Amino acid sequence: MPHIHTAPNQHDHTVTMFIVRYVGGEPRLLLHLHRKFKMLMPPGGHIELDETPWAAVAHDLSEETGYSLGDLKLWQPKTRLRKARGTVVHPQPFASNTHAVNSQHYHTDLDYLFITEAEPPRAPNEGESTDLRWLNRADIAALSDAQIFTNVKDFCLYIFDELLASDAWEAVPASSYDTGKITKTEAK
Repeated sequence: MPHIHTAPNQHDHTVTMFIVRYVGGEPRLLLHLHRKFKMLMPPGGHIELDETPWAAVAHDLSEETGYSLGDLKLWQPKTRLRKARGTVVHPQPFASNTHAVNSQHYHTDLDYLFITEAEPPRAPNEGESTDLRWLNRADIAALSDAQIFTNVKDFCLYIFDELLASDAWEAVPASSYDTGKITKTEAK
């Protein structure tokens, strides 16, 4: 999706999906060669004006990787809000950040970590990057600034060094969260 806000110094809201697959017990992180930037990046995209962040995760995940929410576990803090009356509680991102896309445009991004042991069951949608790479920590640490944005590399290393080693987080079914705006009982 193109940028929603195009005036100088505006920003769009985006989501990023970091996906770890265990291969022989070793964690590997999925990055793809971004078509526009020609850099290795995790899948992600813009939150459209009519969708929740979690709905954006669901559609971008499917389009860019071939995974659906039902194929993955989601890394969540063990202590988290699970429900609140009159609202749809969405999952907690492991990070939220604002970064410059260029000197005149910014993204405010929500970052989620997914866990799997399987390859994507489907191919990415036509027109999406098909150069998908599963990299271990050493592979990512060895990437140059010409291959990966420094902030993306920092997030990847944080996942390997901190999040996957933390006992304060747990893997839960990613499909257990609703992509909607209101609870199912309110919709009736």
